Amino acid sequence: MVGNVKTMPSSLKKNRYGRHSNVCSLPEKSVLVHGLKSDGGYCGAVTKGLECGKRHMVIWKHLRMLGFVLGLMASFFVLDSLMLSVIHHLSARSAGPSRKTMGVEDGGRGYIVEKTKAKMMYRRLDNLADKALLMNEVQNDENLLWEEPTGQASTWKPCANKTNSLDQGQAVNHTGFILVSANGGLNQQRVAVCNAVAVAVLLNATLVLPKFLYSSVWKDSSQFGDIYQEDYFINLLKDDVRIVKELPTHLNSLDIEAIGSQRLRCKCNFHALKFVPQIQEVGSLLVQRIRRHSSVVSKLDAQLLGDHMPKAPTTNLDTSSQGPFKYLALHMRFETDMVAYSQCDFGGGEKEWNELQAYREIHFPTLVMRMKNESISPSELRMLGRCPLTPEEAALMLSALGFKSRTYIYLAGSHIYGGQSRMLPFTKLYPNLVTKEDLLTPSELAPFRNFSSRLAALDFIACATSDVFAMTDSGSQLSSLVSGYRVYHGDGQAPTLRPNKKRFAKILSENETISWDQFKDRVTKMIDEGHRVRSRRWGRSIYRQPRTPGCMCKDSS
Repeated sequence: MVGNVKTMPSSLKKNRYGRHSNVCSLPEKSVLVHGLKSDGGYCGAVTKGLECGKRHMVIWKHLRMLGFVLGLMASFFVLDSLMLSVIHHLSARSAGPSRKTMGVEDGGRGYIVEKTKAKMMYRRLDNLADKALLMNEVQNDENLLWEEPTGQASTWKPCANKTNSLDQGQAVNHTGFILVSANGGLNQQRVAVCNAVAVAVLLNATLVLPKFLYSSVWKDSSQFGDIYQEDYFINLLKDDVRIVKELPTHLNSLDIEAIGSQRLRCKCNFHALKFVPQIQEVGSLLVQRIRRHSSVVSKLDAQLLGDHMPKAPTTNLDTSSQGPFKYLALHMRFETDMVAYSQCDFGGGEKEWNELQAYREIHFPTLVMRMKNESISPSELRMLGRCPLTPEEAALMLSALGFKSRTYIYLAGSHIYGGQSRMLPFTKLYPNLVTKEDLLTPSELAPFRNFSSRLAALDFIACATSDVFAMTDSGSQLSSLVSGYRVYHGDGQAPTLRPNKKRFAKILSENETISWDQFKDRVTKMIDEGHRVRSRRWGRSIYRQPRTPGCMCKDSS
């Protein structure tokens, strides 16, 4: 008699993927035997004994097959998991750029989601860079990229926040009031304000808080008090100046630096201009999310965020093996106005050239008239270093310097000309790219909408507090002011990458023949040149190069 009999239905079974399979089913009426009685009444006869043995062998045969099939399915499951991991890794490299790229627009059509053909000028170098990034993953010398390459940078200390006794004496009898109107965006206005402070001291006059003009380009109605703390600004400078479009002709020949207003422009820019609490609060939130709530803070954080400094998280997300989370901030100065004004060719053919020419005729009519009288070609402009770096060229620069593909990058600005098709070569090599629109919610950004200067202030904060700051055009006001701020308040621990566009154009012109090792060495030497610690040369911007007497003091020890 058979005991503990279980029947297996003949219906098809579903595996873990929902697919039907009959590999594990036994024929209908088959039985699994857990115990057989060996009494003679059941298997006493020889023929019945043979039938019983055969049946026993068939059952064990099915059991062995069932075990084999289950083992095979387990192997398929492991292999499937491995394949999914590989595909996910590859998709982060190739399909990552096709995701919604916030802050990058294409011809005013809004955000681009669908796949777009990449606009590439250096396909061979792009392929070499892709291979080099794969090799970089096994190297452990990346820490050098996040540090200033020379110790001399830390010998210069901020010293503009001092009171000059001569300035106090000059302010006894003031000669009147100065009214200043500043135009442009956030960074142009910042420079104008500090220049106005210097002029007020020259004239021994009282400065009225500057007015910001409405610009048809920036479309921002913000005033001084919407961006900077008025009371703080007035109180910090009260011992220097009691808070003209142009200097009078007879003052043009004065040695401004000898009188001491160099120092005051530094004090204004690096100490007196503090963002309002609303900007500081959202800026702090942005920095915390970029750093993934790492507890590490810097002196730059204190200068820019004030009472809204990031606080240590309840759980530290950093690990001892990985160290503090680091990020690179990149100011990609490749907006339509910059691209059009440069008169350069960016590989987009006749259609792109006509599009940019139409923009020039509307926004830069004087430039169009000048172009008719000039014979310089776009290729000559590029070799002279007058063309802004494209996203593709920026990615090649970073990969040549050895930054890994997983490097976390904050992109400052928006409205990249060409949209996703221009960004694809960059995000193919560096997919971990974020903007303020990615990290802040619509409600958090709502107070800043339609105020380009306030949005630019958030980019200023994110760039200035980054572990490494990279620029694509050193002539940009934001890049100049951020790099100077990092020099002044960074204690020699805030590296900035400044490409020499003329030298880089010469290197890229050998795209078809240069080896990757040669490309990497020449780009590294180019960037190293920009890391040299030197005093400000005459005529150079003090906001970009503050290492000069009266602004920064050199530590002789």
